[in-house]
Amino acid sequence: MAVQQWIRHHPHVIVMHPVLEISAADDFVLWPVGERESYGYLLLNGGLTPTQVGTAVMQIAACNDFEPEDEHGPCPTDSVGTFLHGLLTMPDLFAAGGFRVTENATDTVFVEPGCCNGLETWRDWLEVLDGTGCSYFGHSPSSVAERVGDIVRLTYDACRADGSPVIELSVDQARRLVAGARQDLQDFLGLAKAWAEQHLPAHAAAVTAALARALDLEHAQWPAS
Repeated sequence: MAVQQWIRHHPHVIVMHPVLEISAADDFVLWPVGERESYGYLLLNGGLTPTQVGTAVMQIAACNDFEPEDEHGPCPTDSVGTFLHGLLTMPDLFAAGGFRVTENATDTVFVEPGCCNGLETWRDWLEVLDGTGCSYFGHSPSSVAERVGDIVRLTYDACRADGSPVIELSVDQARRLVAGARQDLQDFLGLAKAWAEQHLPAHAAAVTAALARALDLEHAQWPAS
């Protein structure tokens, strides 16, 4: 089947959400987290429950849970400090996931975060809109977004030899979707700040700053408490 036969135009039923890849954490006891199956996705936004926020914080910390270099200081001896050490001290943080694009009419995911893709690179979408005009979002699948004139073309898997599902939308619509997804991230970060103040008071400021770095939202402005 030719690639062109896959192309669909549904300007009113395409949605974009930031999603975090979640793995099972049945033995996690440092704070309340939800029960999740391995390799599921959690939508990040301002409507999460405290347990869901705790799950997201746990997962982002787990993504960075490895021994930092010596210059970042010795690892704490308490269990919470040990678990958070990588998140709080590593200069380059990773949050497995990305901006997922779905065509609601058929519940088809056209751009799904691939392996090695992270939320910390969400600004690659801005590169598509206003920079080089093309960006890749991991592999398995090898999703690609490219700007062609006033159109943004999303290819589900550029490595498929038999052609891949493709969707096209206007640059203006893509810009609105990216802005909405970024706001979802910002809203989640606001929840995470309040959650950390309640559940990790000794680390709240550092955890909030680290999450902002992991989500590339370091310049977030917070309302006065």
